[in-house]
Amino acid sequence: ASGGASHVTAELGESLTGTAQIVFFLIGAMTIVEVVDAHDGFAVVTARIQTQRLSTLIWLVGMVTFFLSAILDNLTTTIVMVSLMKKLLGRHDDRLLFAGIIVVAANAGGAWSPIGDVTTTMLWIGGQITALAIMQGVFLPSLVSLLVPLAITARVLGRQAVQTPARTDAGVAAPRTGFEKNLMFFLGLGILVLVPAFTTWTGLPPFMGILFGLGILWAVGDLV
Repeated sequence: ASGGASHVTAELGESLTGTAQIVFFLIGAMTIVEVVDAHDGFAVVTARIQTQRLSTLIWLVGMVTFFLSAILDNLTTTIVMVSLMKKLLGRHDDRLLFAGIIVVAANAGGAWSPIGDVTTTMLWIGGQITALAIMQGVFLPSLVSLLVPLAITARVLGRQAVQTPARTDAGVAAPRTGFEKNLMFFLGLGILVLVPAFTTWTGLPPFMGILFGLGILWAVGDLV
């Protein structure tokens, strides 16, 4: 009986360890995104989105979400992009339409990257897939699954104009410098992209790389 109990305890410990690694990885990734957003880092993206047509904007948003989701996890990317749409779109119906495309693009983009989705992250951490193999095998199907609904939606929107929300200065925090926004945005994305390389070079589990990168990003944020 004691041998059976110890075996069950060992199995539970191994299962808990694997689950904890995934949880710590996702916590680290989402915290990195929050730190970048706290320094207005995503303004680097919104400042470059300048178009007056909804059809053009939805193409830009869809492609940005697709590639951003491959770096971040798809849930975090969806939250970030929907938040950005609140700053770009004034009509409620437009926001709902764009939110739908963002969900499709985030799921498509997360599928071809080892760190873009909880499922691929679990498989990658468990050693069932490699980063290069999943990118080669899944990228084109993922791209097609985005382009089809994106093309249909853009055609439906036609030449409709973008209606921006009314601006208000109430409760706005002190503005960040351009250097700070760029530094935190590119450093945050760079850390997320380099996690697979960190795992390969050191042999340590991915959650160690994400927590190490979070420490670097947090320290840099405090310094600036």
